[in-house]
Amino acid sequence: MTEELRCIIKRPDEKVGHVATIQNTLEAFQKAVDGFIETLPCGRQSVVVCNEEGKLRGLQKSFRYGVGYPKDIICGTVVVIGVDWKTGEFCDLPFSFATWKKLLEVWNK
Repeated sequence: MTEELRCIIKRPDEKVGHVATIQNTLEAFQKAVDGFIETLPCGRQSVVVCNEEGKLRGLQKSFRYGVGYPKDIICGTVVVIGVDWKTGEFCDLPFSFATWKKLLEVWNK
């Protein structure tokens, strides 16, 4: 298991977020999203890790998620990370920051 992984972290006060690294531990992901984590699919090889109680806790809106309707509102800080579906483990993000920006543009229409 890799100790540090390349990811994108997006806080509610950021338009698209930033490239970062994160320790590959549950504690690091919980600290990043300020609570229990939930994963949402983001393409075929990645997920959005968010706070599963973000809306209930009244965290600030970060972005709209999904294509079509209804779209969900993601609240709080998120971590976008790769997933190795063979092992179920997190891995380096498999796409570029430019691709992430395009996803946000589509989702936020």
